Amino acid sequence: MSIRTALLSTALATMAVPALAQDADCPIKVGILHSLSGTMAISETTLKDVMLMLIEQQNEAGGLLGCEIEAVVVDPASDWPLFAEKARELLTVNEVDVIFGSWTSVSRKSVLPVLEELNGLMFYPVQYEGEESSKNVFYTGAAPNQQAIPAVDYFMEELGVEKFALLGTDYVYPRTTNQILEQYLKDQGIPEEDIFVNYTPFGHSDWSTIVSDVIELGSDGSLVGVISTINGDANVGFYKELAAQDVSADDIPVVAFSVGEEELSGLDTSNLVGHLAAWNYFQSADTPENEEFIAAWHEFIGNEDRVTNDPMEAHYIGFNMWVNAVEEAGTTDVDAVREAMWGQEHPNLTGGTAVMNPNHHLSKPVLIGEIQDDGQFDIISETEEVPGDAWTDFLPDSAVLTSDWAELDCGMYNTETETCVQQTSNY
Repeated sequence: MSIRTALLSTALATMAVPALAQDADCPIKVGILHSLSGTMAISETTLKDVMLMLIEQQNEAGGLLGCEIEAVVVDPASDWPLFAEKARELLTVNEVDVIFGSWTSVSRKSVLPVLEELNGLMFYPVQYEGEESSKNVFYTGAAPNQQAIPAVDYFMEELGVEKFALLGTDYVYPRTTNQILEQYLKDQGIPEEDIFVNYTPFGHSDWSTIVSDVIELGSDGSLVGVISTINGDANVGFYKELAAQDVSADDIPVVAFSVGEEELSGLDTSNLVGHLAAWNYFQSADTPENEEFIAAWHEFIGNEDRVTNDPMEAHYIGFNMWVNAVEEAGTTDVDAVREAMWGQEHPNLTGGTAVMNPNHHLSKPVLIGEIQDDGQFDIISETEEVPGDAWTDFLPDSAVLTSDWAELDCGMYNTETETCVQQTSNY
């Protein structure tokens, strides 16, 4: 289904809802909670832009429930406590019907208590560490079993990697993801001494010692692979240091979870060619839906050089599912929309269909891409749709937990005690 066809279907579905069944104050307000300044602006500004495009397209197709959709944009400025303040402002002052936003896990966790207190609804579009399922959040990015675990499997099964360096920025997403990966690797028979773990602060620039340590890990001739949860501009120094120490992708392959087209745009990619990234979408996906999405993006943004990326597709899927759920519910009421979201389907831009599961996570394909010299990715591996796990199977305390908001009305259900555990929002 093309974007225009999907939008036309949306408009027709809207007209098909009886007027008396519709319950919305016009305009319908969509909050956009993404950093437009600070360290995360380089990644999040694009997500603000794509949301404005999606809203404009929906309005051109007839709006929603007979109403125009109004975007309410705020700037939490890469300041984690400010995310909570701006979310509260969106819900209480601007009275938005839904929020699309956050990037880092610490920003999401800052917003979470506000959403749950005020019964707001947010769509979160970025890969994350899992170990969470809130009734007030739909997670449209990848859980670890949709990115991190498949990447490790690819390293072991396809490349023959024997030792692993888990390198991450020092915050909740890398630490929790690497905790899961450490246990998974041990379960696969990788000895603890063959797993090197290191964390560095945001913006870290001196990588010489760390890269030397990674090289030393393979001094016995073993093939070492780097699993990178390094975030932001620290990646530039890391890849440059690999090149400075004459390390190629053939010597020590790197698979990154936070390096996509937006991060590569404008950079000299000569030091990155051959290294890998794991996502659920790449701009290079060859489908009619993706071709039309890219064309619409370039037309909207007025720049043929602006790239697309995975979190943009996550917002594309999440926004269209939300529109369909509102139409089915005949209202923007959060509780009604939440129930209408379960089982929603929408075409992926890479082919196939995304499905929203009762644990508020999507089923999506997993893609491995190889960095090319033009900053794009050659897709070298793609799976069928994989359901996202809210709780990992590879940590004992999480393995007994499940999330099911449709049948159990619980995001943290203990299958051994058959009780619903109250999840805390602390981090």
